[in-house]
Amino acid sequence: MGERVMATFVSFPSPNLSLTTPQFSPSCFAPSVTKFKSDDYRGGFMVLRANYSPRPGPDAESSEDAETSSSSSSPSSADNSTYNWCAGIGGLGFLETSYLTYLKLSDSDAFCPIGGGTCGDVLNSDYSLVFGVPLPLMGMITYGFVLVLSLQLAEGNLLFRVKQSDGRLILLSTAASMATASAYFLYILNTKFAGSSCSYCLASAMLSFSLFFIILKDFGLQEVQKVVALPLCTAALLLAVLSTSYNSVKPVLPSSTEIDLPFYTSEIATESSPLAISLARHLRSTGAKMYGAFWCSHCLEQKEMFGREAAKLLDYVECFPDGYRKGVKMAKVCVDASIDGFPTWVINGQVLSGEQELSNLARASGFNIDGFGLPN
Repeated sequence: MGERVMATFVSFPSPNLSLTTPQFSPSCFAPSVTKFKSDDYRGGFMVLRANYSPRPGPDAESSEDAETSSSSSSPSSADNSTYNWCAGIGGLGFLETSYLTYLKLSDSDAFCPIGGGTCGDVLNSDYSLVFGVPLPLMGMITYGFVLVLSLQLAEGNLLFRVKQSDGRLILLSTAASMATASAYFLYILNTKFAGSSCSYCLASAMLSFSLFFIILKDFGLQEVQKVVALPLCTAALLLAVLSTSYNSVKPVLPSSTEIDLPFYTSEIATESSPLAISLARHLRSTGAKMYGAFWCSHCLEQKEMFGREAAKLLDYVECFPDGYRKGVKMAKVCVDASIDGFPTWVINGQVLSGEQELSNLARASGFNIDGFGLPN
């Protein structure tokens, strides 16, 4: 690796000749400007002294790389701006969910600036629990985690010696999960709480989506494509957990603050077939009961299947004979039967939820329909 350096000796007449040989080390050196001094004349020869300065070797290059790596690992001003925004969103979400957690644990009514008391119906429903854990509590923990992680990323000093790149990926996965959960909750709000409004739910969804898009913009499209697997897996796992938890949730009754329904009867327009009349008589003789509510459209459709004459033969139990309004509860007979949706059939101890085909009712009650041209 070293360069050959030649020392030039200038000869002067002198009886005594001497030669000084320069010594070299294995490192690479480069010659610098040569200076002549009077005392360099030795025995008729002038020794030219060469000063050498070391060239950058492998050690120097590695130290420069380390400095470059350390400087690149420190968060830039653009990164700090992103993390500060994330920390701000996490702080707002933490305050909101802390308030809702307090209301949930203290069984207090929420202040609803928009929608009246309907947001209280949402917050107090079974959909505000995930496997028995209050949803606001889970939100408070998640927003708090985002706040702490964002502040640590802004400082470039993560706990447990987590790398900056890994911390960014964790933040992206968390934000993706929160956005997925918010989208699912908006779907629940629109389908299960028709006509209700929940300002806290909408605010939390706005914060979650904002957090996700801010982090997504910071990553960029090309970088996201390399790490997209982890956010997708965490979001899919969370969606599966929520769906499993909500499969056992009871149907939501109409909002008591919005609806004040006096009891009424609906006219059945269809004619009864011989099968429907015979089946209705058989169901009554076996003690089968149909539990329903006067405002339930599915109950009316079930009666339409039987027709006008056969529906009168059914042992039908109305769960809201006094109408539906604030403070009105289901009839005791429905409460004792643990009715949680309409219509509900109880046949020979077997519970059938929702509308049922006549063939299903016949099969459950042991009614023979061979002579009526219907499949068993």
